[in-house]
Amino acid sequence: MIVNLLRRNVIIRNAYAIFMLFTYEFALSNFKNIFWYIGNYSTIKKIRNENFNNFKLAPQLNDKTSFTPIEPVYFYQDTWAARKIFELKPKHHYDVGSSAKTLGILSQFVPITMIDIRPLPLDLPGLNFIEGSILDLPFDDNSVGSISSLCVVEHIGLGRYGDPIDAFGSEKSILELKRVVKVGGVIIFSVPVDIVNTVYFNAHRAFTRDYILTLFDGFELLEEKYQYDFELVEDFDADRGFGTGLFMFRKLGNNNRHIA
Repeated sequence: MIVNLLRRNVIIRNAYAIFMLFTYEFALSNFKNIFWYIGNYSTIKKIRNENFNNFKLAPQLNDKTSFTPIEPVYFYQDTWAARKIFELKPKHHYDVGSSAKTLGILSQFVPITMIDIRPLPLDLPGLNFIEGSILDLPFDDNSVGSISSLCVVEHIGLGRYGDPIDAFGSEKSILELKRVVKVGGVIIFSVPVDIVNTVYFNAHRAFTRDYILTLFDGFELLEEKYQYDFELVEDFDADRGFGTGLFMFRKLGNNNRHIA
């Protein structure tokens, strides 16, 4: 109740905004932006719009950029995965731990069940949620036709998200993905790649291409892409070092063209 009262008090709210401006943004790199903000504030107060008499401060200093801000890893991997799912046209798609925002968009075209250790605090038609771990997926062996896990496996076992420390967390996660996929089913998958297997504790691991292929023994590699900085390329490039590998695998066996 007190917080709501403070939010409705214009004087206190504006004082807090100014305090935050000079506490968190008062750095050399943003010093110029502070004066830019003050100048714009002075200008807009002089050019009055009588339809908006209620005026509150909410400083945003870092959005005046020379190009559209974008995180290239998620931009490339999520758009690539979306294209693969649309091409496959599964009756139902499953995902473990990927971006909820991306899955929400995809679920408006393909029914999706999302599995994550952290509950999803909202509902959306077409998007189902099951609380669960990639180390113990709530599915029978050979039961899922289409599943994805994008930039997830590299974190497992490093404790970053409150999970138990496990030096083999990534390997165990891949075994679970492989277990639940039916013969002919696909895994859409991404992880950091590098020229040597590396742990960046406690952020993530990076994998060599050869090690990824070894871990997916029994699966056919249908497609691979590699993201380096602001570029998506067809082949792994050892000279470029750290990047993100995007892979689509199919489980080998009889009737391996069937996707459900």
